[in-house]
Amino acid sequence: MRKVPKGRPQVAEAQEPAGQLTLAMSEVAGVIREGLLALSVTAGMAVLQEMLSEDVARLCGAPGRHDVGRAAYRHGAEPSSLPLGGRRVPVAKPRVRSVEGREVALPTWRALAESDALSELAVARMLAGVSTRRYAGSGLEPVGHEVEQVARGTSKSAVSRRFVALTRQRLHELLDRPVPAGIRVVFVDALEIKGRAIVGALGVDEGGSKHLLGLAEGATENATLVTGLIADLVERGLQADDGLLFVIDGAKALRAAIRRCFGERALIQRCQVHKARNVTEHLPESERPFLRRKLEAAWRQPDAEAAERALTALARALERSHPGAAKSLREGLPETLTVTRLGLTSHDALWRTLRSTNPVEQSFSVCRVEARNVKRWSSGEQALRWVAAGLEQASRGWRKLRGHRSMPILLAGLKRHVMSTDQEVSADRLAA
Repeated sequence: MRKVPKGRPQVAEAQEPAGQLTLAMSEVAGVIREGLLALSVTAGMAVLQEMLSEDVARLCGAPGRHDVGRAAYRHGAEPSSLPLGGRRVPVAKPRVRSVEGREVALPTWRALAESDALSELAVARMLAGVSTRRYAGSGLEPVGHEVEQVARGTSKSAVSRRFVALTRQRLHELLDRPVPAGIRVVFVDALEIKGRAIVGALGVDEGGSKHLLGLAEGATENATLVTGLIADLVERGLQADDGLLFVIDGAKALRAAIRRCFGERALIQRCQVHKARNVTEHLPESERPFLRRKLEAAWRQPDAEAAERALTALARALERSHPGAAKSLREGLPETLTVTRLGLTSHDALWRTLRSTNPVEQSFSVCRVEARNVKRWSSGEQALRWVAAGLEQASRGWRKLRGHRSMPILLAGLKRHVMSTDQEVSADRLAA
């Protein structure tokens, strides 16, 4: 039997690749050092050129062949650019013209140009706190050193132009789109930005989902401003046929606008947090905790009539020592108990949500944070754009209203109110 000789096995030496292959491998290795995404970009640019060439061949036929029935012909190329990794990358765009001399759009190019994500990326980064000056160095996706050297569109002016254009478009879309059907609750509150009042409306539908309804800007939260906002919502489809609840901070101008546009069909819930703050501001610091506890105990009573009697007695007790607090408490007192009259109690999470304007105030707080880098507010339109962009960004993370499972109780209460209002109107007409 033949023995196999001991020692290291013979291994055939690998042959050196050809010159072209060696060069290609070195190029690929260099690109890999810049990251896998940069490698994908290099391959993707090559694939893009192939796709554009196929579009041209499909329209003009094979190159170098005479085609009598062709509908278009090649017309060279022109320098252009496409969005890539937060930049605009220069690309040679092939040109095609019809036999009549008109420019023919390439399907691949049209699809890529329409999916420009640069503006979306600029808005997202600026709302996240990145200034236009720091955009280029804010960790854009790697696309390779060579591509980065020739890319453009990352200067502060280019980023600012894209941000302004997209936020203006979003603002117009917000102010023009119809109000969703089934809105039953509307939170209204104002945000102050450098002496400008931005009034926003947040709607809640029958299922508890939140919707940004509209914005309005003015010098102050006056009757003209809020009436314009409410009238615009009515024009875009907001209805109170089945009942509608407004949760407001207590502004008289806003209350008057709601009554003017919806009459008695709309109910108003005054924010208890604002009311408690307004009342306690008339008292010394040492007496405020006690009064807050008394107010809270009255509002938490399940019987609205008993709660109103307790609040009225509290106002009488304050009359001599703090008449300002007593007057503030009596102003709009019944409207602080609207949600209780509709059948909700303090044990319901929905009652705790509807007792204040916190849902819209929390969204406004996001806008304050996102606009902190703005150093100069030049116009009301700029403030509206920033607020609309911030609210749209915040709305992507909105969940259903806390306590939305109790919405049927609220809807039943609103329906009872509408039926009662209609009966009173009918009785008045018969009496007349």
